[in-house]
Amino acid sequence: MIVRMGLLKKRADINTDQFRRHWREVHGPLAAKVPGLRAYHQNHVVDKTQLAIDHARGSWDLDGISELWFDDIDSMNSAIASDAYKAVAADSANCMAATSVIVAKQTDVVPHDRANATIKRMSILERKHGLTPDDFRHEWLDKHAAMVAKFPAIAGYSQNLVTQRGATPGIDSDDGDLAADGIVEMWFRNTEDLTAAFRSPAAEVSQRHALDFLQNITTFLVDVHVVV
Repeated sequence: MIVRMGLLKKRADINTDQFRRHWREVHGPLAAKVPGLRAYHQNHVVDKTQLAIDHARGSWDLDGISELWFDDIDSMNSAIASDAYKAVAADSANCMAATSVIVAKQTDVVPHDRANATIKRMSILERKHGLTPDDFRHEWLDKHAAMVAKFPAIAGYSQNLVTQRGATPGIDSDDGDLAADGIVEMWFRNTEDLTAAFRSPAAEVSQRHALDFLQNITTFLVDVHVVV
């Protein structure tokens, strides 16, 4: 499957509780009606600090990240062309100021322990300036994944390699020029495990390697709301 992600910023004239309530109770049920949708999760940002790492932070300032899974690109494109998706797009202005869209190929490196892991951390990665997309893919997927998999107490780790950036004309608001080459999803049982993992020798190795291929990392802690 592929995953389509919306990188969301709330309207300035509504507060965080209003944004979250509208996204969960109004926008979510609309999106659930999109044909061909295999799963849909809302990731509500609850922490915007560069928690546990000292890498340069990117310019992303988000209030939510949506994830919509489809069987393939054709299924996704059919869904976007549907009347159901047009209703979703029309409602976006009721709670969102901007929606940047990426499509990614997802790789589960460490299976998510859904029964016990409730702390989720998401990070947006921008590849090092001058590094080709192929070189970034090689460093991240072929080398870095194995390093992160050695973190103690990690309860889930997925890599989302960005394969497409761009707007659907008349529907999405981004211009396709996004500083996002990958999105990380990590799960832990609690914040103590998260902090300990990033203070471990395994983390030291992975963070040194990250300097070789990443320009910046923008991290968030999120609260997951499963719609579909």
